[in-house]
Amino acid sequence: MIIIGEKLNGTIKTVAQAIRSRDSGFVRDLAARQLEGRADYIDICSGVPDRDAEVLAWMIDLIQADHPDVRFSIDSPNPDTILTCMDQCKNPGIINSVSLEKGKTEKLFPAAAEKKGWNIIALLLDDSGMPTSVEKRMQNFEGIMESARRYGIAENRLFIDPLVFSIATTPEGFLHFIGASRQIRESHPDIHIVSGLSNISFGLPYRKAINHAFLIGAMMNGMDSVIMDPLNRDMLGGVYAAEALLNYDEYCIEYLSAYRDDLFGVQK
Repeated sequence: MIIIGEKLNGTIKTVAQAIRSRDSGFVRDLAARQLEGRADYIDICSGVPDRDAEVLAWMIDLIQADHPDVRFSIDSPNPDTILTCMDQCKNPGIINSVSLEKGKTEKLFPAAAEKKGWNIIALLLDDSGMPTSVEKRMQNFEGIMESARRYGIAENRLFIDPLVFSIATTPEGFLHFIGASRQIRESHPDIHIVSGLSNISFGLPYRKAINHAFLIGAMMNGMDSVIMDPLNRDMLGGVYAAEALLNYDEYCIEYLSAYRDDLFGVQK
């Protein structure tokens, strides 16, 4: 499982305060702890549209100074911000994100084609709004694939997000997600399938139970990457356990390694 650490997001109250006060120690510590939790990428999102590129550049410089090998997921709704920040990164990362909304693939796919090694999260979304069926998701998927082929983006560089909505308001939300995931995995085995974990439980109590069930169910239906909190030891344990159960982790080697490194936070 490819883990994208979600904690450095300016929409989180404590992170927003650190951004406002330019608390470099907070940012550096939160990045370090996510990497210790075996995050493969660190997602960075400013939460301040008027100073988006400036804030992300500040985060990139701080974290790269401590961790020269770090790979970022540059998270912004503004393609120009992403283009600016890509040039500042020492290592190829992830563009988060593109969609079929006007102008996004036209700006970001050429940049990814030019900068080898950069991967791309692609949302199955277009200008008509959020998809309400598996069929619409797959229609948007074909549009993404057509654009990727046009710019020479290999399938293994794409992280497709089929989009999941809260089951409190969209009872079939999970079924739509896995319906699209299954079709994508069957026809395009080299493509990655990604999702965040928290949307599924919005508006419900005891959200971690829903999030945990979603993680396992989605992994069983083709999801191989996730935007999550790598400091949540229960959720991290779920990732390693599911990989062992699905025979992605032969002889439970990674599971045992994570246990020995105390990633699960249990008494031994």
